[in-house]
Amino acid sequence: MSAPDLSTVRPSSGGATDALRRSNLATILGLVHREGALSRSDLTRLTGLNRSTVGDLVTELAALGLVDVDEAPGGGRAGRPSPVVRASDNVAAVAVNPEVDAIIVGLVGLGGRVLKRVRIETASARSAAETVTLASAGIAGMLAGETTIRVAGLGVAVPGQVRLSDGMVREATHFGWVNEPLGRMLAEATGYRVWAANAAVLGLRAEGAFGAGRGVDDLVYMIGGASGIGGGAVGGGRLLTGAAGYAGEFGHTFVRSDGRHCSCGSRGCLEAEVTQAELLASVGLTSTEAGSLGDRLVATDDPAALSVIQRDYALMQVAARNAVNVFNPSSLVLGGFLAALYRGARAHGAPDLLADVVHSSREGVSVAEAELGSDQLLIGAAELVFSELIADPARALAA
Repeated sequence: MSAPDLSTVRPSSGGATDALRRSNLATILGLVHREGALSRSDLTRLTGLNRSTVGDLVTELAALGLVDVDEAPGGGRAGRPSPVVRASDNVAAVAVNPEVDAIIVGLVGLGGRVLKRVRIETASARSAAETVTLASAGIAGMLAGETTIRVAGLGVAVPGQVRLSDGMVREATHFGWVNEPLGRMLAEATGYRVWAANAAVLGLRAEGAFGAGRGVDDLVYMIGGASGIGGGAVGGGRLLTGAAGYAGEFGHTFVRSDGRHCSCGSRGCLEAEVTQAELLASVGLTSTEAGSLGDRLVATDDPAALSVIQRDYALMQVAARNAVNVFNPSSLVLGGFLAALYRGARAHGAPDLLADVVHSSREGVSVAEAELGSDQLLIGAAELVFSELIADPARALAA
C-alpha cells in the first residue's frame, strides 16, 4: 500500500473552536503514541471528552494517516465492542546520533519503535560537513526502496551543547566543533525539517516516555558513551533544560583534584577520568562490542580489570552523590557504559552507589539501568520530531 496523499492536507483556519480541536487531536495522538494501542472507550475515559467527540477526532487522525483503527472488539468488556486505535505503522522519524567512532542512523516509528538501524564506522575525528555527508548517505541507503513510510522529519542527538532554538552546535569538544549549524546543514542536505539537541538529554526524554523513567516526576539520568558522559534531570515532571538548553553536563562534574586534562579545558572531570574505551579495553572488547560490556564486567576475574572497575565506580559515586544531593530525585537512571559499570561493580561487591549521599536525600531513591539500551538516543532524537507532529498534527504534516 502506498503512502496517503497529503497534497490536500491543510491546517484549518484560526479561532477558539479550531484551537480546541487541534488541542484535542494532540491529546489523542499523544496518548496513542505514549501508551500504545487504546480502545476508543479508553480514550474517552482518559481524556474526559464525550464519545462522539473522540470518534470524530479518531476519524480525523485516521484520515491524516496517523492512526489505524481496528473495528474488532477491544478491552474485553461486555456490551458493544469499542474499536482499538493504534499509531500508524507508516509514519516515522529519521534519527541521527554522531559519535566519535561512528554515526548511527535510525528510522523510528510512532510509539518509540526503532524500525531500522545503521551504524557507519568512522575515524575518530571528522568535521561537521563530513558528518553531514556520511549521515545523508546513510539515510538515503536506509530509505532506499521504502514506499510506504512517511518521514515526518529528522532528529539529531549530538554529544555536545546544542542551542535548542536552531540546532546550532555551540560546542562538541570531542569533535572539535564550535558554532556549527548542524541542523541547517542536514536540512539542506536531506530536504527534511531538522531538530537537534544534546544526546544525553534526548536519552532522558526517551527513558521518560518509554523506559525506566516512565511516570517518574523527579529523575536524574546519567549516560556514558564513546563521546563522553552526559545526562539530565526532571523536576516536578518538567525537563530541566537550563536557560539555553545546556543543563545536565554531568560529564564535567569535578571528581578528582589531580585528574587528567578534559576536552573542555579543565581537569578532573568525570568523563576524562571514566571512559568507555578504558573499560572496553580492560575486558578485551572493541567499540563495536560495547553492548556486551556489562556482561563482560560481571564475568571478569582479571585483577587488572577489577582494579579499573573499582577505580571508575568510586569516581562515578562522587558524581552520583553530587547529582542526588543537588536534585533530590526519586530515581537515578544509568545508561550506556555507566549502566554496565554499575552492574559490573555491584556484582563484585561494590558498595551502594548512593552510600555517601546525605541520608535524608537518599531515602527512597532507586537506582535503575536504562531500559531502552542502545536505542535510547535514536528514540530520543525521534521525540524531537514527534513532539512537533503531536502538538499540531495537520499543520505539521502540511509543513
